[in-house]
Amino acid sequence: MRVVVALGGNALLRRGEPMTAEAQRANVRKAARALADLARDHQIVVAHGNGPQVGLLALQAAAYGSETVWPLDILGAESVGMIGYLVEQELANALPRDAVLATLLTQIEVAPDDTAFARPEKPIGPLYDAGEAGKMRAAHGWPMTEEAAGKWRRVVPSPRPRHITQIRAVRLLVEAGVTVICAGGGGIPVIRLADGSLQGVEAVIDKDHAAGLLATQLEADAFLMLTDVDAVYDGWGTPEQRAIRRARPDQLDPARFAAGSMAPKVEAARTFAASPGRMAGIGRLEDARAILEGRAGTLVRSGSGE
Repeated sequence: MRVVVALGGNALLRRGEPMTAEAQRANVRKAARALADLARDHQIVVAHGNGPQVGLLALQAAAYGSETVWPLDILGAESVGMIGYLVEQELANALPRDAVLATLLTQIEVAPDDTAFARPEKPIGPLYDAGEAGKMRAAHGWPMTEEAAGKWRRVVPSPRPRHITQIRAVRLLVEAGVTVICAGGGGIPVIRLADGSLQGVEAVIDKDHAAGLLATQLEADAFLMLTDVDAVYDGWGTPEQRAIRRARPDQLDPARFAAGSMAPKVEAARTFAASPGRMAGIGRLEDARAILEGRAGTLVRSGSGE
């Protein structure tokens, strides 16, 4: 099968871990083993998140003063280059020596009038306690959200991906047998100006929406969103929480899930799996093969109720 795999930024840099190069590489190495296992039997295309990483780069950039703050599209490109390098290297080490890989910095168009620009809700960067969050809000004007009890993160606009500017290049590489790493961080967000030129914007595209668009345009058979939770849960965080193991697209309402985290995954799964013959899966990185084979995670496909 042709399988698009979206690696969550939190799967590559675990919650609570120090944001160090060593921690990042160790997690990428684990991810590469899971991906190489899939690649033995399937053609894979790899996308990945960058929420923790781009947030860290933004924090580092802000430390130099307001006159040197870099825009999010450039910081996004920087983070995607870093993660793509690690994923490509570790995946190449895990695959047979004759495997051919390529990492592509991917620009993805968004609409300049997307309502998300007025409603930041995509968490990026490290977790802060309430006192630290207040200092960051005061120092940089960053909107913050309480992601877990007493734990806060910066939120930024997350417009919907409209067009993958390099989809033809991706398709050519895939059809030539290249294992492609692309749409990293949801792609680098750009708008198209009246004269046809592209311009970066201050945003972070949700990587699940971008990877879902990629999977659709590549006519993939399956779309896996791999993160650090084992499945989608009804009533997450409550005594009544229950794992959803199988569902049809029309049985999942994204509004029931957390915005900026599980809701985009559910919506991306619904959209992709709405076409007959396609399967979307959500679950843990280490369960990648089991999810694809229907033995773990949450599976979404037309006509497959619980």
